[in-house]
Amino acid sequence: MAIDLGNFVNEYYINPILYDTGYNPINTITWAIILGLSLFGVVKLLDKLDITVDEVFIFAVSPYIFVGGSLRVIEDAGIVAAPLKFLLITPLIYFFIFFLCVAMLLLSVGLQRAVHINYYWPFAMIGVAWSGLNVWLLYTTATSFNAGILTLILSVGVALSFFVYAIARLLNFALLKDRLNAFVLDGQLLDATATSFGLTFLPYAEKHVLPNFLIEATGTAFVMYPLKLAVTIPVLFIIDQYLKTESKNLTGLVKLAILTVGLAPAIRDILRMTLGI
Repeated sequence: MAIDLGNFVNEYYINPILYDTGYNPINTITWAIILGLSLFGVVKLLDKLDITVDEVFIFAVSPYIFVGGSLRVIEDAGIVAAPLKFLLITPLIYFFIFFLCVAMLLLSVGLQRAVHINYYWPFAMIGVAWSGLNVWLLYTTATSFNAGILTLILSVGVALSFFVYAIARLLNFALLKDRLNAFVLDGQLLDATATSFGLTFLPYAEKHVLPNFLIEATGTAFVMYPLKLAVTIPVLFIIDQYLKTESKNLTGLVKLAILTVGLAPAIRDILRMTLGI
C-alpha cells in the first residue's frame, strides 16, 4: 500500500505543531534522532570555541532552560499570535532557543576576548534577564496567582532532591554524589512532581507518548516518579561508564539534553498552574 507522503507529514509532524496536540510515536522518534545528531555538531562548535562542557557551563546555560519553559507558557496564554506563536511550540521552540543561545554564547565569548571577562557571566546574565522579562510579562497579564501550588510543588521537589542525595551518600552511591548527575535527576524529579500534581488535582493532560501510556495503564500520574528514576539513573550510569572516555563535551551535552527535557516541561507546568493558564 502506497503512503501518501503529504498526509503522513501533516498528520505526524505539521498538525501536532499547528494545533499543539503533543507527541506521537513517529515524531517522538524523529525529534530524538535529530537531537542526538545535533549534539555532535554542538560538540564541534564548542571545541572550536575552546569551551568545556562542565558544571559551570551547564549552570550558565540553565537560565535558557527557564527561558524555553516560560516562552511555552507565553504561547499557552495566547500572548503571541500566529505565525510567531508556532516558534514557541515544540519542537520548533527547541531550535529557536538553540540558535538564540548559540548567538548569545558567541557574543559572550567575544566579550571575553575583548574585555577579559569570563564568558559565562554575561552568557548567564542574559539568560537570567530574559527569564525575568518572561515572568514579568506572564505575571502582568495573568488573571490569577496560586502561591499555594507553587509552594507545594517546589517544596516537594526540593525535599525529594535532598532525600535522593541523602540516600546516595548513605549508600555511598557515587553516581548521584556527583553534583551534575544529581542536578540532572533533580530536574527530572521536579518534572515528575509538576506532572503528578497537575494531572491528579488540576485539569491538565499529558502529551508525551510513554508517560501517557503508563499513566493510563497504572491509573495514577504518580507513576512518573518510578519512571523518572528507572530511566534517568541507568542512563546517567551508561553515560559515565561508556561515553566519558570518548568526549567530555559530548558527555556534558548529553546530560544537558536530559536535564533540559525534564526541567523545561517542569518550569512550563509550574508556571501554568501558578498563573492558572
